[in-house]
Amino acid sequence: MNSIFMPKVRLRLFGIRGASGAENTKESITKNTVEMCKKIFTENNILPENIVSVQFTMTKDLNQMNPAAALRRGGDCGIDVSNVPLFCSQEVEIEGSPEKMLRVLVTAYLPVNALPHHVYINGGEKLRPDFAAVMDEKNNKNF
Repeated sequence: MNSIFMPKVRLRLFGIRGASGAENTKESITKNTVEMCKKIFTENNILPENIVSVQFTMTKDLNQMNPAAALRRGGDCGIDVSNVPLFCSQEVEIEGSPEKMLRVLVTAYLPVNALPHHVYINGGEKLRPDFAAVMDEKNNKNF
């Protein structure tokens, strides 16, 4: 198609973060991974072709399912991730840190003026109360 009719959108690389609690079962890890990622993809209007990578970490007490595999096999996360590079590693163990926690960093190109929406759910809010408060304000607006 002729570029005269297709305005070019300037893109910039962003890191969008998220976290979710989960139980140590395949079902819970899958459900919470898919829910967290679907919210990130949807709220940020992310297209699969704009994703550089999705990197997960999980606490030591979650060992029944890799969240990268869970995202690929887990059902509708809002976009097709079959060609998206996914990676998982174990979260560094820090005394006093929350247990049973999944974290994610989505590196993706978004419009240069975008305001990334980070997603902290299902207990993940305690990791970043500042982002959780912004999410609560956004979700409680009357339109």
